[in-house]
Parts: sequence; C-alpha cells; structure tokens
Amino acid sequence: MPSDPMTSLIANAPADNVGMDASDDGYKLSDDFAQLQYATIMMVDDEPITMEVVQTFLEDAGYRKFILVEDSVIALDKLREHKPDVLLLDVIMPEVNGFDILQDLRRDDEFSHLPVIILTSSSDAETKLKALDLGATDFLSKPVDPSELALRVRNTLAAKAYQDHLAFYDALTNLPNRHLFQNRADWAIEQARREESTVAMLHVTFDDFKRVTDTFGPKVGDAVLKQLAERLTTNLRSTDAVSREASERAAWRNVFRIGSADFSILLTNVEGIEYTAYIGQRIIDAMNAPFSAEGTDVYLKPSVGVAGFPGDASDTASLIKLALGASSQAVTQGGGRLQFYSAAMNDISLQRFRLEADLRSALERNEFTLLYQPKVSVAGGQILGAEALIRWRRPDGTIVYPADFIPTAEETGLILPIGEWVINEACEQVARWSRLGIDLRVSVNISARQLFETDLVAIVEAAIGQVGIEPSQITIEVTESLLMDRVDEAIDSMARLRAHGVRISMDDFGTGYSSLSYLKEFPLDEVKIDRAFITDSVRSRADQALISAVTYLAHEFGFEVCAEGVEESDQLDLLRKVKCDEFQGYLFSKPIEAEALTDKLLGKTDKFD
Repeated sequence: MPSDPMTSLIANAPADNVGMDASDDGYKLSDDFAQLQYATIMMVDDEPITMEVVQTFLEDAGYRKFILVEDSVIALDKLREHKPDVLLLDVIMPEVNGFDILQDLRRDDEFSHLPVIILTSSSDAETKLKALDLGATDFLSKPVDPSELALRVRNTLAAKAYQDHLAFYDALTNLPNRHLFQNRADWAIEQARREESTVAMLHVTFDDFKRVTDTFGPKVGDAVLKQLAERLTTNLRSTDAVSREASERAAWRNVFRIGSADFSILLTNVEGIEYTAYIGQRIIDAMNAPFSAEGTDVYLKPSVGVAGFPGDASDTASLIKLALGASSQAVTQGGGRLQFYSAAMNDISLQRFRLEADLRSALERNEFTLLYQPKVSVAGGQILGAEALIRWRRPDGTIVYPADFIPTAEETGLILPIGEWVINEACEQVARWSRLGIDLRVSVNISARQLFETDLVAIVEAAIGQVGIEPSQITIEVTESLLMDRVDEAIDSMARLRAHGVRISMDDFGTGYSSLSYLKEFPLDEVKIDRAFITDSVRSRADQALISAVTYLAHEFGFEVCAEGVEESDQLDLLRKVKCDEFQGYLFSKPIEAEALTDKLLGKTDKFD
C-alpha cells in the first residue's frame, strides 16, 4: 500500500500549511511555522513517563501527531509503518539499544536521511561522539529543557522541510515535481479505492514550446515556463481541487511539473470524469493570451489529455499512461484541444504503433514509389512538368495513400528520411528523363519538419548535384499554412533554395490564413490555387472572383499560376479566360507511373492507362 502523503512534512502537508509561497522564486519557511502540526514525531524509549513528558512539551509548541514506541525490538517495523518526519531516540534500552537502531537506519535507503535526535541521560562525550558518528542529527541530554527541545525539533524539521523541497519541487516553477506527483497519485488512488470515489488526471503538454527556446534561448524559455506555471495554477480554482473544503492554496498544490513543458493536474473526489472537461477547457482558454518573451508575444497551444480512476485505469501507472496517451492524441489532432481517453483511442494508438513499425520496415525494404501527375499548359495543352506524389506499395500489393501514413510519419519523425528519399528519387527521375531528351520540371512537396528541422537546402543541393540536373528542374512545394508558422525562417530557407536555382511554389493557396499581401514577401516562382476553389468554380461567382484575383495578383508579382483539381472542361475554359498558366487534374490525367508518363512524352501512346 502506498504511504500516506502526510508522512513527509513538506512533500505532503496541505498546501495552505506547508510553509511555501507559490509566487516566490525560492523556498521559504512561513513565519508562524504552521506546518509543524502536520509533522509526525516518533519517540522510541523504554520509559513511558519520559515520552509522555516530552510529548506534553512538544504539544505546547504546536505539534499534534506522535508515535510512541516503548519496545525497541519493534522500532524498525513501526518506522516503516508510520514513516515519521523526525525520530527522538533513546540510547540505553534493553535488548536493542539506540546505537543499533541508528546504525540499521543509516544502512536502509528509505531512512538513510531521516532526522534523528538522540535523547539520553548519558551526557559523556564518548556517547555523544558515537551517536554523531553513527549519523545522529542532534543530541539532547535528559532531563530536557522544554524550550531547548522545541527549538532543536523545530530547527531539525526546518532543515528537513528544505531538503524535502529540493527533492520534491521544481526549482524553476516552484511546482511539485514528478516524484511528488507519483507519491500523490499513489495515495489518491488508494484513498479513492477505499472510498469508492473518482480520481482524474489531466496531462497538459505544450508541444510547440521547443520553438521558444530554439528562437529566444533557454533564459527566455525559462521565463515563459514560469508564466505557464503561474497561469495554470491561477486558473485552477479551489472547486476543482482535492475536495470542496480545499483552500485556494490547496488547488495550487494539485498542479505538477513533470517534464520540460509538461504538467499534470490531479483531482480527487470529482463527481464524474466528464466534469473535468470544464477544467480542461478553462486551461485551454487561459492560454489564448500571448506570453511575453523579451517583449515579443509568443502563442502556445496546450494539448490536454484526461483519464480517470477507476473508469479508465485500475492503478497509478495505467492512469498516467492513459492520460499521456490522450494528450498525445490531442497533439496529433492539431493541439489546443481536450482529449478524453477511451477504448477506441487506445485501439487507434495501437494501430499507430503498428503503422510506425511498418513504416520503418517500408523504408528499409524500399516499398515507397512515386507517381507523377502532369502539369499542363492551359493555353497550349502541352505537358510542362509533373508533381511527384508518394505511394506506399505493401508487399501484398496493396497501395497505401499519403493521407493514411503521412500523419504518423510526421509525428514519429519518419517524415525526415521519407522526405529525403522523395527528393532523391525525384531528382533521379528527372535525370533519367534528361538522358532520354525529355526536359521536364518536377515538383516535390515538403513538410514543416523538413523545412525547420533539417538543412533542406543542403539536402536538395546534394540530390541535384549527385545526378547532375539543372536546379531549375526541381520545384519545392510548400503549403501556405506551413509558411505562416515561422515566417522568417521559411523566407530564409526559400531564398537560399532560390539562390541555388531551385524553384519555389506555394501550394494550396487560399486555404490558410495569409492575406494576399504576403505574396510580395515570399520568394516564389509559382502559386497553386487549391482544388477547393476549382470544384464549384463554374457555378460559384465567389470562387470565380477569387481565381481571377489570385491569378492577376500573382502575375503582377511575376509568379506563375497553377490550378489544382481540374476535372471538367468548363473549369478549364474559366482558367483560360483568366489567363491561368498551368493546371493539373483528372481532366488531363490522374497520377501515373513514371514509365507511363515517359511513353506519353515520347509520343509512344496517347493514353496513360
């Protein structure tokens, strides 16, 4: 059974009496030492009268919890049972003396640092030195002076409180740490099991925090973390805490920092796990306001995962695992949301792990292939280029489309080797066409992780150099939303690519949150109009106006324009009318194998299938 959290003075006393101030940068003891009433004081002495006298003195000083052990033989068992904050130990006792007990304590990892004050009628120097040599914390001679006893015990507990604070609290945010969270969670679940009540765990992660330290450095990152912790604790009201009687400080005590930008909230005696939705949503709403990083506004999205005992989990380890899994699910869904654990979500997680393993095998076995969708001149109908589109051909011959595996590749980081393979393969195919006398531009899509977590310029340059093609034959396609994420970095990478002669295309234009004015900021060669505006363009005047406006403005900036998803001849007529440059879509061709496109380009066939 987990130990009661009250057994550690600082680690487990109620928050409003623990002698801490959450707003302080460091630890301090409260002036009235109110936490003393929560200290567990054990006395081991074969003289009951002596223990009663000492207890009376300490009760006058404010202490309330005592464990009195007259039989020294069972002293160690009682220590393990009650786990006191301080031990007052007599030396001269029958059967097992105080020196033996002290020696056994210091050999036991659990009690190697337990404060021990020796109380003995032996006042000779040899006895005192032996006790201190065996690891005694302090030494008092009987009969004890009440004032001196109270002072020695108070100072010993203060030192223990400070040590506990270092062990159980995060130095940066002053929040309880992972070790204390584990202790509290064990205790909360054991209590809930006895009382047949509910425990809820909310795991809050800020998946995009890393970019703060990457951009501004660790010092600013630490400042933002303090703001995060303060905002979390401020927005957890007492009604959400351990019990309805808990104070505002007790509510604060249930927020733990367990990782770099990972926090956990522990709630007990909740009426039902569904009620935590209000708490989670309040946390999400509280993070909408920007954080200050050296005068720059920084926005962070919390992903909140929720799991409960006993509904979801049967023990502490399972509760933690499920809440973390739920928060990971919230991250994969874009962050800034609340996700409850469910059996269905667990199935999804298992499928995700299997898919990750299969993806790794697919890389090793070269199971990926590229199809090419022609990009065709609107005016003349000739093929000007092609977009490389990845497919995964499993050993059984089934084809897996990007929508079914790219999200997992992004999440696991496998998108980096996969993306590099796509770049290399596309360049090799361009080289193969060049050897046949075919001059064709090929577009390659890249992800945010490729753009921001790798040296994309070096990868593209190496791929081009290895096969000896012209850089202008490769076009890197980046989505509008990707460019909006970290504008300055994106512009720098694009500018460097263009300096090497590589073309840049903005894909899915119009689906994100950028304004047309951004077009003048980005070093582009092409803008692609998303298929969402093409599908109803014949019937929608709004879509027609947008297509016309984007085409006109892009031409004014010197960009080419390509329309995606063209499937009807009327759509193509509209594109001719607005003078769009290129189109791609099923009206001309679906994505096809390189060999089929080669045959078409060489005039060997008029068909692609």
